[in-house]
Amino acid sequence: MKTFYLLGILLISSLPILAQTPENISSELVLLNVNTGEEKSILKEQRHFEAPNWSRDGKYLLINAAGFLEKIDLEGNNLGKIFPEKVSTINNDHGLSFDGKTLVFSKNEKGLGSRIYVMPLAGGEAKLITEKYPSYWHGISPDGKSLVYCAMREEQWDIYAIPTSGGKEIRLTDAEGLDDGPEFSYDGNWIYFNSHRTGRMQSYRMKPDGSGTEQLTFDELDNWFPHPSPDNKSAVIISYLEDQKGSHPFGKDVKLRLVDVETKVIKDLTSVFYGGQGTINVHSWSPDGDWIAFVRYHKQN
Repeated sequence: MKTFYLLGILLISSLPILAQTPENISSELVLLNVNTGEEKSILKEQRHFEAPNWSRDGKYLLINAAGFLEKIDLEGNNLGKIFPEKVSTINNDHGLSFDGKTLVFSKNEKGLGSRIYVMPLAGGEAKLITEKYPSYWHGISPDGKSLVYCAMREEQWDIYAIPTSGGKEIRLTDAEGLDDGPEFSYDGNWIYFNSHRTGRMQSYRMKPDGSGTEQLTFDELDNWFPHPSPDNKSAVIISYLEDQKGSHPFGKDVKLRLVDVETKVIKDLTSVFYGGQGTINVHSWSPDGDWIAFVRYHKQN
């Protein structure tokens, strides 16, 4: 029963979002200054989009919608789809290498789940990296040599690493329950992730080889997707107010919070809003470390 439940969680949460979202939803792309609390709403539309990345040069954002990646400038202007003939049927696990030259994305294929691809951001061929299904990408090492991702192998969801050029995958976690959202710190010393190993979703970090696991959050909220800051001192998390039983659903009461990774002190960055799946699945810090991008949703009458 537990394995079936966890399988249902990730496959459902990673399907194209239009299949599970009511039509009366609008999506708002927001830039939030983590130091001052200032918010800039740059795009609000009567459709569902999700999971913003900030470009490494700080000039634009990437969002995904209806299985495609779209480029949005900092004024909210839509600059079009990114390689739609190659980057299609994607889920919300996508991002850029630290040098800004490589695009990584997870693509839903053949009705079996997701596999991971890389391609030059300047254009070129998309290369399949993970042969096995399902694999959901979340992080790349600062030197660009390693990808980390969540995958189900032998009916267990764990975190794996694989060379960016392809090769043999390495299992990094083996705890009972879902491990998800792995992401490298900017100094390369840690992989941040979330885990349901205690029966409640909490945020953690571990060494790149899977050793030295350290718990970062301990409260009664469900704490997902820790995104480490450029200065390596904090991480942004999305927190559900209620226990979601290990799932990451859309359309719940959530807030964004900032965790000091040394002291474990947490501060609220936002008030409670309507969000969840799609709000901040992937790394979305600005290069200067002052801003994050996220999506807030609104129910329309």
